[in-house]
Amino acid sequence: MEYTHVTHTFEPIYDKNSRVLVLGSLPSVKSREQNFYYGHPQNRFWKVLAAVCHENTPVTIEEKKDFLLKNHIAVWDVIGECDIIGSSDSSIKNVVPNDIRRILDEANIEVICANGDKAYQLFLKYCKEEQQPPVVKLPSTSPANAAYTVERLVQSWENVMRGE
Repeated sequence: MEYTHVTHTFEPIYDKNSRVLVLGSLPSVKSREQNFYYGHPQNRFWKVLAAVCHENTPVTIEEKKDFLLKNHIAVWDVIGECDIIGSSDSSIKNVVPNDIRRILDEANIEVICANGDKAYQLFLKYCKEEQQPPVVKLPSTSPANAAYTVERLVQSWENVMRGE
């Protein structure tokens, strides 16, 4: 497989009422095809958030956007552009980060949640600044994180999303 230069093409989802910022590393190939976050059918992101919020799992992009805003959740990715092989986080190089301050300046973010280890590492390396809300590393909802069942993911995410 070869490296591809990828530019993040879709906007963050947030408004001034967003309280939790969930950051991934970079949208997967499937998500980039759908032009929206967590588009791989095996990614558990939407199932986990729906369980945490005690709601039905949103299906369409419009439902997902409404779900996030209604539950005061902002979603974006650390990476604005990079070189990557397929959807492999471990292959990421030549990172240009997104300007996370854009959301932090406009929304009342209380906690930043990194969806997985790579998002957490990249955030610390490229985006961490003084006076930011606390950042928490959560287990990845990616299908590659097979060690975590949906139930375990919900448990981990629930504590943070509820501010515990």
